[in-house]
Amino acid sequence: MTGPAPLAPRVDPARVHALIVGIEAYDAGAAWDLPGPARDAVRFHRLLRAAGVPETQLHLHLAPLPPYAPDVPYSGADHATLRRLLVRDLPARQGDVLWVWWGGHGVLDRAGHLRLFCADATVADKLGIDLDSALTRYAGDAVPAFGEQLWVVDACETFEEALGFREALPPDALPVGRRSLAHRQTVLRAAGRGLAAANDPVRRTGLFSDVLLALLADRADVLPAPPEPDELFSAVRERVAALRGEGRTLQHPEIRLQSPERTEILPAPAPAPPRRPAALLQRAVEALLAYPLMRDPAERQSVVAALDPSITGTLARHTKARTDAVNILNGLARRRPEALWDLFDIVVSVDDDPERKEELAQAFRELAA
Repeated sequence: MTGPAPLAPRVDPARVHALIVGIEAYDAGAAWDLPGPARDAVRFHRLLRAAGVPETQLHLHLAPLPPYAPDVPYSGADHATLRRLLVRDLPARQGDVLWVWWGGHGVLDRAGHLRLFCADATVADKLGIDLDSALTRYAGDAVPAFGEQLWVVDACETFEEALGFREALPPDALPVGRRSLAHRQTVLRAAGRGLAAANDPVRRTGLFSDVLLALLADRADVLPAPPEPDELFSAVRERVAALRGEGRTLQHPEIRLQSPERTEILPAPAPAPPRRPAALLQRAVEALLAYPLMRDPAERQSVVAALDPSITGTLARHTKARTDAVNILNGLARRRPEALWDLFDIVVSVDDDPERKEELAQAFRELAA
């Protein structure tokens, strides 16, 4: 693939604003920890700053996990702060281009809207921003400026009902004005309907964010104008497809284009219909117990002990091999799916039988989704 041509025209950096959000720590506690989004947000901030956008027009809102300490000034990422910025502060600004970058936890609610959780979300009070209502607000006369907008969202789009919330998410739409034809919106979403957005806890970055940041860095001569969307998304889709081929993610990014000339949603080919969760768990249990070491209580305990203690301390355990395997896999899949791959690495490092390894990898891919 040859280097991209700068198809988008240059814009005056003084006419560019950006809302940049990266949330790693939530009031819900350690089970919600997500290392990466704050670092990704700072990387994006640096790209726009290097392109000449004034610091005062880069609205950086973070909730970093210790020990990460960003070396740039930032504000909090609580619900009241972000809602006020979206509803009151940004619409009052003058400018031609708006970038919105958001990394953190998300869920697709029962109305099909993507909810982006804020840093003060708890298990009992899941405070968040309704992305779809925000897009509607920014496409109408409630926001007179920012005729060119690019929204980038690296968050899961897991179905709300699949997460077993005790209570349904309450409506929390932003106010909207009258619809108009004055705005062009490009929306890049990482995961795809019903899917999780993969995170690399070792490198502390979202896989989608890392891909997109590298592509934007390659297009630094175009910034701070948004790159040509079709060309950018084609490159994103190609790289994420390679990650799927490596078994590192199951996500299918999506791009939505909305303008007076064009309205279109471009998903990747739809994934196959999901199998029943019970069948997915059964396959993973069978694949794990195919390893003789996992049937031996002492060896099984050694494997589990090698996992992150913050995860294993919450797992229900049992003396019977099959029940213990069910508890281990179910606990990892629900609390931190990426930890399934830590378990995979530990098991295959002891027994690298190729047939067992391939079956375990495929079973874990399905279960992690």
